[in-house]
Order: sequence, then structure tokens, then C-alpha cells
Amino acid sequence: MANRLKQEKSPYLMQHGENPVDWYPWCEEAFQKAAREDRPIFLSIGYSTCHWCHVMAHESFEDQEIADLLNREFVSIKVDREERPDIDAVYMSVCQAMTGSGGWPLTIFMTPEQKPFFAGTYFPKHGGYRRYGLIELLERVADLWKNNREELLRAGNQITAAINQTQESNDQEPDRNLVEQAYTQLSRRFDHKWGGFGGAPKFPTPHNLLFLMRYADSMQESNAMKIAEVTLEDMARGGIFDHIGGGFSRYSTDEMWLVPHFEKMLYDNALLLIAYTKAYQHTKRECFADTAHRTARYILRELTSEEGGCYCGQDADSDGVEGKYYVFTPEEVKAVLGEADGAEFCRLYDITDSGNFEGKSIPNRIHTSENGWEINDPRLEMLYDFRLNRTKLHKDDKILLSWNAWAIIALAKAGQVLEEPSYLDAAIRIQQFIESKMVTENDRLYLRYRDGDAAYVGQLDDYAVYALALLELYRVTFDTKFLKATIHRAKQMVELFEDRRNGGYFMTAFDGEQLIARPKETYDGALPSGNSVAAVVLQTLASLTGEPEWQAVADRQLSFLAGEIGEYPSASCFGVLAMMDALYPHRELVCATSDGLPDELKNYLKLHPSDDLQVLLRTKENADVLSRCAPFTKEYPIPEQGTMYYLCENGACKAPVSEFRMLKI
Repeated sequence: MANRLKQEKSPYLMQHGENPVDWYPWCEEAFQKAAREDRPIFLSIGYSTCHWCHVMAHESFEDQEIADLLNREFVSIKVDREERPDIDAVYMSVCQAMTGSGGWPLTIFMTPEQKPFFAGTYFPKHGGYRRYGLIELLERVADLWKNNREELLRAGNQITAAINQTQESNDQEPDRNLVEQAYTQLSRRFDHKWGGFGGAPKFPTPHNLLFLMRYADSMQESNAMKIAEVTLEDMARGGIFDHIGGGFSRYSTDEMWLVPHFEKMLYDNALLLIAYTKAYQHTKRECFADTAHRTARYILRELTSEEGGCYCGQDADSDGVEGKYYVFTPEEVKAVLGEADGAEFCRLYDITDSGNFEGKSIPNRIHTSENGWEINDPRLEMLYDFRLNRTKLHKDDKILLSWNAWAIIALAKAGQVLEEPSYLDAAIRIQQFIESKMVTENDRLYLRYRDGDAAYVGQLDDYAVYALALLELYRVTFDTKFLKATIHRAKQMVELFEDRRNGGYFMTAFDGEQLIARPKETYDGALPSGNSVAAVVLQTLASLTGEPEWQAVADRQLSFLAGEIGEYPSASCFGVLAMMDALYPHRELVCATSDGLPDELKNYLKLHPSDDLQVLLRTKENADVLSRCAPFTKEYPIPEQGTMYYLCENGACKAPVSEFRMLKI
């Protein structure tokens, strides 16, 4: 018998729609029922491509005994963390405070007033050595609720008070010591043998690599570039990279990037596409361009909807078996490719009789220096088609605005640097999709779209990353409509989310749903935090527009971040990038031209990272709009013929020149 989740749009919630558990989505009806019937709430948070969420669902939520206990003693609520990152952030902070760790599925027991008194992650149905099983835990909580409720209520009040403790502003001036410290911390954790940072499990964390490449360029520090290059090389050779269909899995379970957790996420691949594209700009090494192309192809082929937006990701499991879709035996390969080509593929990609993962082989090139097959090799397509027909991967076909904004940034940058117009076209289609499908009647952003339905008010990440995406579209196209849109969304971000008393930006808007806490995140985890991205957007707008109001907002945010990241700046590398924009030498270039974007400037921007250079293009067609966005440009005359370049470095303007080569940049 179906429950309420069957009517939801979230693939994760819908996966639980046939459970015997009487699930509610997060809604007022559930809390009213809990209060009316005097029951505690069982809250379960996860996402559709989460392996352990599947395990707990099969073991417990499909089990009639567990369901009977939940339905009798609790009101049960299921939340998709990707649709409601605010709810997830609040209760994950509870779990980390109570247990010292977190993860998904996230399991919370709380009062009808949403005050949590117990937190954990995955629980098997029955317990074992020193560990509760879910059934024992449910019975214990139900008994305490009836017979010793004061203890639970006291714990709930204490936990709620703890996560709501307002920390006074710890603002400090950003300085280069924080930047140096971030580099030092990363270099100390660098794995010289296999690349990456620390031991297993290993996450790509591409924003750390973007910081290292920027640091290498700014400080002429070759070791920083080496760390980034080695890590990017080793990941691309490992099993974490899909050598047949392109794209990266979520993380590696071992130190050498061989055995991944096989789920693939849009945000990982978008950020890695940015990192590999930047690495190619820095080094001109074709291996980085090749990996970027394969990653972009994966996003466009596997994760892009007919409407233009990008889906969330793909599951690790096929037919209930993790990795089944990706692994091969030599016999399977030879059956598809024939004896000779099959033997060559097995040799190049480590497909052996003994295998490297549960008796089968994950394709990888860890132990060979030979090049793999070309991206358009028809033999790879044969293996790709075989995989598609052999078994299926579940796809989470939600479209999340902030993740799509990362895809815009990645595809626009890759389209420019790799000279692939189809990537830029795809980036613009995503932006058009967002504007047509994910904007409310009063011009606010929605967080999620699926199956014709846009829902949930946009949060900080949606506004900050979308503003950054619009900036990237302006940088690549020099179409002033994107600069104008950036300013508009950035103003909304400041109005809706800034904490003017204690600094920084809240995750949720001031007029959003009131949870038991209002999170404010600064740690750059799998994704850069909204606060870090906001800092980059604000500092860039300050440089581009020359407007004191943007500089004032940027200064406030940089001071907040400098105080927050404190002794561990490498945990907020994207925020440190914003500090570098303010602290290190920077240049602003106005190109006033009668002929459109000059080829010399276009080629320079394609070939060079130019992280310290902000460029405005002024033409007769865009002069009025540009003057409203960046008023100082009114004073820059457009020649009747040809081009004039106006370059400023670190606040000092140079004499205008008519030829690009005379700029000496």
C-alpha cells in the first residue's frame, strides 16, 4: 500500500513510497499529528544515490516489523537532503555535536516542536557488539518517551540551545598569512605517492586544486602546481574516473584512486571539469584537455535533460549491487570487442581474471604509462553500449539550481578554453532553463525542478553560485545582459541572506521557513560553501564595477571569512581564493572598440588563466547598459575605428594604447 511519499516529486522520497512505514514529507501536518497524538518524531534524511540509504531502506523501512513499531509509536518524516539542504544542515550539526561524526542516512529522534534528543546515521535492523539495532533503538526511545520523558525533553532543549548559541563577530582583516597557511596545510597533507590529500577515503575536492593552481601562478610556487598536477593525473588514471563513459565517481575508497564509491554527482563533475580546464590553461598538457572533454561529454550525454537543465546524478548500485554497471571480466570485454581488441583493452585498462573488485575488474590505467584509447574510439562506444544494455543505473532526475549553476561555470569555461562551442551553447541553455523554469512570479529563485514542478525557495547557494555562473557567462561572451543579471542576483543575495549584525550570510532567507536554527556555513566540503562563493562574487563585482558599495559589501564578507576560517584556512580554499582577489596584484582592463571583441584579446583569455585580470568590453551597442553596471566606463570613449585598451594595475591606471601587444600583460 502506497504512502504519502508516492505523491512527491523527489526521486528519493518516491523510492520510499511503497514502504509499509506511514511516512510523511516534511510538513506542518506531520508536526500537528505528533503534537495531537503525543508522539515523538522519527526523522530520516538521505538522498536517492546514497548506497547506505538503500541498505537501510531494504533492511528496515521495507520491513513490516519495523514499520509496525514506527507507525504505532512515532510520526515518521522522510527528507531529501538535496531538496532541503537547510533541514539537513541543522540536523547534521546536531549529529556531529552529539556523536563527533555524520553522514547519510541521517537518523534523528525529536519532539513535535522539532527539538532533537538523539542522532545517528545508519542502523541495521538488529544490533550487534556494542551497537544498537534500529528495532532496539525504537523500542528504547518509545519507552523513554512514555516513562522518562523529562530526560528526553531536557536533552532536546540543551541541544537546541547549543546549536543556537550566537557567536559574536570575530571579524579580522584578511592577510596573506592565511593564504600561505592554506598552502602549507595542503602541502603537508599531500600524498606524494598517489596524489590527493590524506589517506582513504579520498575525495577529489577540486576547489583545493583550483586554489593551488592560483597560488602557484601568483607566488611562482612550482610545488603548488606539482601537487595539483599529480593529483589530477592520478585521479584521471584511477578507477574513480570512468574510462569508458567519462566522468568521475564520488570518491575513492582507497589511497590509489582505484576503487570508487560508484555514485556520480553533477557537482563533482562540474567542479572537476573546471579544474581540468584550468590545469590545461596553466600547463597546455593534452592529458588535461582530454579528461576535460570526457567529463563534459559525460555531463551532456548522461545528465542533461531535454529541457536543458542537468540532473543530480547516478546511483552506485545496479540491480542492488554496488558497481555492477562498471566492472568487467576479460571474457565480457572480448565478447564485445573480439579477441585482439579485447586483449588490448584488458592490457591497457587492467582487466584481469583475478580482478580488482569482488572478482571483477574496474577499468583503470594506474600501473601503465601507455596512453589509453582516444575519446572517439568506436571500440569504447561498443563497450559503452554494452554497459547500457547489460544493466541500468538509477538516475536522480531532479534539477537543482545551485548544481546547475556550477555546470554553467564549467561548460562555459571549457567551451572557451577548449574551443568547443557546443559546451558554451549548453551552458547558455542551462541558464535559459533556469530563467524560464526556476524563477518565481516575484522574481525569486526556486531550489528544485522536476517533472514540470519547481519548488522550495532558493537558498544562499542558489543565489551565490548562480551569480558566479552569470559572471562566468559574461567573462566568456561579454554580453552585458549577463553582467546586469549578476548584479541583480547579487543584490538579492545581500538583501535576503546577509547577517548585518554578526557578519556572513545565512543559508536561508530572512523570510524563509523558521527551523530550530538558522545555519551559516563557511566550511568548503564537497562543494564550496555559499559564504565562500558569495565572497568571490562580491569581490569580483567590486573590481569589475568600481562601485564603492560593492567594495564595502565585499570587505565585510572577507573580514567575516578571515575570522571564521581561523587556524584552518585550507578547509575554506574557495574563500581563500576571494581573499587572493583582494590581497594580491590585480588588473582591470577596459577594451573600448568599434569592431567587437578583438582576436588578440580573445586568444589571450583562452590561453591564460588570468585570474588576476578583470575585463570589460565597451561597444556602441552595449555602452548604455555597461555604464549602468559600471558607471566609471562612461568616461571611456569608443573610437570611430579600431580599439583602445585602458589598463589599471593595483589601482594605478596606465596610458591607453591602441594595440593589444603594447599592454605587455
